Amino acid sequence: MESRYTLVEENGVRCTICPHQCVIAEGKRGICYTKENQDGKIIDLSYGRISALAVDPIEKKPLAHFYPGSLALSISSIGCNFTCPWCQNYGLSMSKIDDVHTRYMEPESVVEVALTQECTSIAYTYNEPLINLNYIQDTAEFAYESDVKNVLVTNGYTSIPAFSNVVEYIDAANVDWKGWNPEFYRKHCGADMYKVVDATEYMHDNDVHVEITFLVIPTVNDDPEEIRDMAEYIRLNLGPDIPLHISRFFPMYKFQHLPPTPVETLMKAKKIALEEGLRYVFVGNVRGGGEEDTVCPNCGEHV
Repeated sequence: MESRYTLVEENGVRCTICPHQCVIAEGKRGICYTKENQDGKIIDLSYGRISALAVDPIEKKPLAHFYPGSLALSISSIGCNFTCPWCQNYGLSMSKIDDVHTRYMEPESVVEVALTQECTSIAYTYNEPLINLNYIQDTAEFAYESDVKNVLVTNGYTSIPAFSNVVEYIDAANVDWKGWNPEFYRKHCGADMYKVVDATEYMHDNDVHVEITFLVIPTVNDDPEEIRDMAEYIRLNLGPDIPLHISRFFPMYKFQHLPPTPVETLMKAKKIALEEGLRYVFVGNVRGGGEEDTVCPNCGEHV
């Protein structure tokens, strides 16, 4: 499919889907490897190419305060516009579309499966969904017409002018904030942290239910003061009721030399976030303890 989000320039065609704004020469591909210049047109190679499909509890996204107890039809494609060396889904996110087995599904077919499986929502997940904005736009419109909710599990690295064409159909998003340090984002993700923050705020301001995940990686992004600053920013700019999911790192991909995050580090991060006024802070990837349960901030009872 020819991408909707392009701009012809002298030395190629610009893809305007994400902040990378790749200018792609004839026969070449952009950073995400899913957009190719063919005869002066940007072709979306990932359109309709589904690499995984599963029915999940909505809490697995994770979303704690969006239709709790419901099911989501999780779908993914291939590719990412980040370069995170710890990615747990690197087999999908770091691969090229030609190297992974996929099946083609029309947008209507995805919605039909969601309805058949009695899923409240469709979750675009596993790889970075927003690089597949053309497909999400078409699928989300069909879902909206069928009263199926649309959920993003995303790094938030999207171009707001492009995303503005889709935001009205998006009901919820878990945005993965990788850290709270611009240099960290540049070094490890190849991205601009502030663009992620801007997109998160844009979603929130446009009535998308937003939750944030923060993967704590030992010695890499676990500085207590950065965590404190992040929590304060969330409270002041998104509100104290935004759920924050503090997640445990396990050795993966290019970061197999690092140990799993100590549980005490996660609990310290939770304590800091609560001290800064966030009311709903969860700890994920930890066995037992009820750390993924919602607790009433007033009485302390589990909801």
